[in-house]
Amino acid sequence: MLERRMVHLGELATEQRNPRSAHIDTAGTAELLSIINKDDQGVGPAVEAAIGQIAPLLDHLTAQVRAGGRLFYIGAGTSGRLGVLDASECPPTFGVSPEMVQGIMAGGMEALYRATEATEDDPASGAADLETRGFRAGDVLVGIAASGRTPYVIGAVRAARAMGAVTAAVVCAEGSALGGEVDYPIAVPVGPEVVTGSTRMKAGTATKLVLNMISTGLMIRLGYTY
Repeated sequence: MLERRMVHLGELATEQRNPRSAHIDTAGTAELLSIINKDDQGVGPAVEAAIGQIAPLLDHLTAQVRAGGRLFYIGAGTSGRLGVLDASECPPTFGVSPEMVQGIMAGGMEALYRATEATEDDPASGAADLETRGFRAGDVLVGIAASGRTPYVIGAVRAARAMGAVTAAVVCAEGSALGGEVDYPIAVPVGPEVVTGSTRMKAGTATKLVLNMISTGLMIRLGYTY
């Protein structure tokens, strides 16, 4: 794996001020909504540019699941919620076991509706949550972090790698620490948010689109839809 300098949070593009929304607090209602909409239009091309990174992961993931492995997502905050959401939608959509695709969230299920950020800075918690869920070497772990630097996720990825498992990352920053830790880094840099640092917005949308591709592509490859 490549060693990468730990980028300070303030250096990340996702944390910068967005000049296109500098006056959003004084804009009229229609203009305010237009600013958000126009900025969101950059998400699709950013995801499209990452297809070449997603495809190799999907091929490897499909082979692992056919051999009895499972797909796990892990994240904190919005990233964790999106992983849990994507995993939870697979059984009703494709009729598969809830064991096949699983989401792990920093702070547990309570964090889905009540922010509990205490564990996201603890790498040991990520590793422990992975072990508690019964993750094993034949599974695939996808770490999700808009910043690409969440210690909770990095700790889980390192634990998975120590088992010999395949790892991937979905991030919205170039040259991230998390991306340097995994076999399949997927970077979707969407730039500064309309509300500075609010990565539930463009970064969250980009992440959801990538997770849609991963899980839906997996189910198509496995023959659950045609």
